Amino acid sequence: MKEEFQPPKGKIMKISGNCISLVGDDIDTDRIIPARFLKCVDFESLGDAVFEDDRKDLMGKHPFDLKSNQNAVILLVNSNFGCGSSREHAPQALMRWGIKAIIGESFAEIFYSNCIAIGIPCFTLAKKDIKPLQVRAETGNLFFEIDIKNVIAIEGSTKHKLELKESSKNMFLSGEWDATSTLLSNIKLIESKLDNLPYINLNK
Repeated sequence: MKEEFQPPKGKIMKISGNCISLVGDDIDTDRIIPARFLKCVDFESLGDAVFEDDRKDLMGKHPFDLKSNQNAVILLVNSNFGCGSSREHAPQALMRWGIKAIIGESFAEIFYSNCIAIGIPCFTLAKKDIKPLQVRAETGNLFFEIDIKNVIAIEGSTKHKLELKESSKNMFLSGEWDATSTLLSNIKLIESKLDNLPYINLNK
């Protein structure tokens, strides 16, 4: 049974959980969330539709359908993940399925930015290092504790060095990725600014 979805907020220092492997290069956003689901008025239902067509083709054998993967929170992928259209629905669907972090060989730039904007860190790892981890994730539980400050994935006594853009790391550690929380934390500055706008305060 999956936990009720809770969106991330504020500072993100560590992410812990089981890994799920999705093998293949150039997995595009249309495969992550097919275009017919873009008509939704919010993102709440997208988790059930993630990889909808691929999952139908594999008839229950897709990684996102396997019972052993249902509580996974860290996605292991290969190169150019999230290519194709710039739809923000793709990372939203992954997040609502339960994904909290992605480790891959490389990411499409817009997909990467869309992930950062909703609180999903995207780490990179060389092909020679990620392939064995994917095999292990497919054959048994692979549990990571990701330390964002030190950019490492800790597995028992083993540490896997990851890569993360310095600007992205700083955003997660400071909470600046979370635009809504940042805005609300500066409410006094906003109110002060409003008080001094002549077209807002016409009676002054």
